[in-house]
Amino acid sequence: MAVLLRALCLLPLLFALGFSQLSFFEDPDPLKDPFREVLRKGYSNINGGGRMAGRKADFETVYNGGWELVSASSGVSAMHLILFPNNKAIMFDATIFGPSQVPLARGNCRLVPGSKKKNDLDCWAHAVEYDIDTAAIRPLKVLTNTWCSSGGLSPDGTLVQTGGWNDGGQAVRYLSGCKTCDWKEYPTALSGKRWYSTQQILPDGSFILVGGRRMFNYEYVPKEGKSNPTNYNLPFLRETTDVVENNLYPFVHLSTDGNLFILANNRSILLSPITNKIIREFPILPGGSRNYPASGMSVLLPIKLHGVNAKVISAEVLVCGGAKPEAAKLAENNTFIPALQNCGRIQITNPKAVWKMEIMPTPRVMGDMLILPTGDVLMINGAKKGTSGWQFADDPNLTPVLYRPMKPIKTQRFKELQATTIPRMYHSSSAVLPDGKILVAGSNTNNGYDFTGVKFPTELRVEKFLPPYLDPLLAIHKPLIMTNFKGQRITYAKIFMVQIKLTETALDKSDLRVTIYAPPFTTHGYSMNQRLVFLAINEVVQVKPGMYQIATLAPPTGAVTPPGYYLLFVVHRGVPSRGVWIQIF
Repeated sequence: MAVLLRALCLLPLLFALGFSQLSFFEDPDPLKDPFREVLRKGYSNINGGGRMAGRKADFETVYNGGWELVSASSGVSAMHLILFPNNKAIMFDATIFGPSQVPLARGNCRLVPGSKKKNDLDCWAHAVEYDIDTAAIRPLKVLTNTWCSSGGLSPDGTLVQTGGWNDGGQAVRYLSGCKTCDWKEYPTALSGKRWYSTQQILPDGSFILVGGRRMFNYEYVPKEGKSNPTNYNLPFLRETTDVVENNLYPFVHLSTDGNLFILANNRSILLSPITNKIIREFPILPGGSRNYPASGMSVLLPIKLHGVNAKVISAEVLVCGGAKPEAAKLAENNTFIPALQNCGRIQITNPKAVWKMEIMPTPRVMGDMLILPTGDVLMINGAKKGTSGWQFADDPNLTPVLYRPMKPIKTQRFKELQATTIPRMYHSSSAVLPDGKILVAGSNTNNGYDFTGVKFPTELRVEKFLPPYLDPLLAIHKPLIMTNFKGQRITYAKIFMVQIKLTETALDKSDLRVTIYAPPFTTHGYSMNQRLVFLAINEVVQVKPGMYQIATLAPPTGAVTPPGYYLLFVVHRGVPSRGVWIQIF
């Protein structure tokens, strides 16, 4: 017995000596497989064989979120917003709404297109690069009019940005993330004027452009420097328009089978980008109109992957809010009727799918809908009455709402959070940041930069919203990702490693989630190309106290996860790590 006791006492020393040899874990390579060595040396295999304690519930918090004012001025109105992989946000407005608050560099003025005035120069920036950590801005020089345009990040992290008004309607613009990069523009690249159209990335990393004002068709964004001679007719868009065109900025989501879900007004279809044929039409979504100017919100709900996936990976769309079809005409006479308060969910991979309806705590129009690192959905910004347009809405909806799609009972899915004091009406925007906060900017219901004498002045202040998982009391449960993915490319269907620090001692594999998030292009209440995927976790190994290695399976195809940059998070019982950028090819 004494020998046994002495042996047990020596065990901690032996483990410490063993762990001290694991120097390669200090700078882990995500593409190497350390498990054979780790298991050979006998370190802890979390859920390698039988289950341990089983998955515990997410950590509880009474914290309803908080707000930070992070900048007194973004310089330009943030009608459009996107986060770059270099952690800079691009904010831009139209080019025709007069002077912004940021001048272009001396000698770098813009010649106003189509002006009858000789040498008519515009010396104000209408786009900026915004540093999400310091709030510093760098003016950018956009040439053609980006009013109500579209965009998305290409696989190499370049912003591909399309359409707009007048001289910008047929333009394709490119912006890279280098320290001195500025816009590169091709004013005649598109076949028609794409104003209020939607841009969606495809499985091969190219883009499709759907709709636009009086554009009842779609086209594929041509390669840089090329032009489209024609487009593809889509009568569905003509059928769904009305007197105020409540089918602009149609909701377009790439399904897991490579087909495109398109919702315009209150009708939706599944379109094949391979055959350019409509595969099916879904039931009508009841309640009212959902697209601009009715301006509801929509996301593709998080996609859940497994080690062995079903032949058809389920994909589900959520649509919330909007307005009655007559709301815009009434708003012309300063009559603002309540926005829609209902939501619809539909499984777009199910040929017999029907809409399942739910009710939000309050009506909302012109709001943003963002997917959080946890897989929950945040509804933020917008109004309770009216519709999109200059002075077409009233009663700001100051209270964000958390929607938890995985809750089994509908009445438990919605939760109101801490309200802001700054109205975010027409032309407001928002973005999920690597630290889990939400960047909130914009709001301009005026035809120009108007700061006085109007009910809702042009808003240049920038805020950050802190969701409930940023409760300071939960900080001890927050994982820290140690793996350096810089310069690495994650390959489809391959295992890659994520190393984390976590103080938790009784950890079960099912307590962890690995999510990847595609940063969207947000404008007019719709976040194009937004996508969150729950990756399959093959194994979790404790390599030393407080350090874990997660074997994660990359997505199977570009239809599930188009190539490009994603923010990767490790979520521990509802508390996400800071996100790190990965590139999937």
